[in-house]
Amino acid sequence: MKLVLVAACALIDPDGRVLLAQRPHGKAMAGLWEFPGGKIEAGERPEEALIRELKEELAIDVKESCLAPFVFASHAYPDFHLLMPLYLCRRWSGQVRPCEGQVTKWVGPASLSDYPMPPADAPLVAHLREIL
Repeated sequence: MKLVLVAACALIDPDGRVLLAQRPHGKAMAGLWEFPGGKIEAGERPEEALIRELKEELAIDVKESCLAPFVFASHAYPDFHLLMPLYLCRRWSGQVRPCEGQVTKWVGPASLSDYPMPPADAPLVAHLREIL
């Protein structure tokens, strides 16, 4: 089975809310909510991939020193196995602005489970609630 490496980020605002992004129509699992991030390209470290993806998807600049490794997901989908480290980030430059047509929403910890997520993302919510 193919292994897919993805890096994701829980952006946390000063009010303790987490940014979720809705997968756009036309993509696998469209309509589900996820933590921003994306695939790690060949030769890229997870932190580099996340910095690149956050710039491309949300128009924000994140410094590597502001990314704190938190927890990871390991999930077997029918066609591949996903390994996804989740980082926490409380500091970035710029205003969050969706650049790829996705809907984003700042969500309080108690409401995170109200948003349907891909199977790999959903178990991470409990971990986030413990620290927020």
